[in-house]
Amino acid sequence: MTTTFTTRTVEYPADGLTMIGHLALPAGAGRRPAVLIGPEGVGLNDFQRRRADALAELGYVALAFDIHGGRWFTDPQEMLARTTPLLADPDRMRGIGHAALDVLRAQPRTDPERIAAVGYGTGGAIVLELGRDGVDLRAIATVNATTTGRPGEAARIRCPVWAGVGSEDPIMPPAQRDAFTAEMQAAGVDWRLVVYGGARHAFHHPPVDQVVVPGVGYHPRHAQRAWHDIVALLAECLPVPA
Repeated sequence: MTTTFTTRTVEYPADGLTMIGHLALPAGAGRRPAVLIGPEGVGLNDFQRRRADALAELGYVALAFDIHGGRWFTDPQEMLARTTPLLADPDRMRGIGHAALDVLRAQPRTDPERIAAVGYGTGGAIVLELGRDGVDLRAIATVNATTTGRPGEAARIRCPVWAGVGSEDPIMPPAQRDAFTAEMQAAGVDWRLVVYGGARHAFHHPPVDQVVVPGVGYHPRHAQRAWHDIVALLAECLPVPA
């Protein structure tokens, strides 16, 4: 069953920037389970905003968080200049994630004991770092983010982890996927990896502004399947009360 929802912009400090997130609230007045949504490296745009809205329709409080202080990159080199050092610094990623999580937890509609995190690309790496930091989440879902962490820290993940990746993704190739699953397995994490056949990096995201990057491409069927898999994970681990 779907419901109506409302949205608003929220500003908060993180990583030395003023972040501009998108908060979506389900109808009603009571507390609800909540979901943090992290964007890919280009930054927060209408794609993740619509994902937050879709989750609010399902009854979740949802915050699509910002990673670039309101910027959204169309130049791949500009994006890499920002994201490459960020992805190499787990503490910076955790700082961005914790700042957004604090905003979500502070919302009066949020049940602070029932929060999950979903991340795409760079946002997926950030939510995984929250898990490795021992944050009490009910589930973590990532797309295009089979990133590994510092040795031993995956043992602090306290919830199921779902990861989706394209079979033809040159940024997350088989060796990277194997390293990620080995880390999860060694840590005793409840993990799942879905490899979407024929899909490339960012297969979930419709093309924007004719930006062409080698190894990156939209796959509509798998994009829909990945979203269904994420919603199913949330229904399993973070059901919305009737």
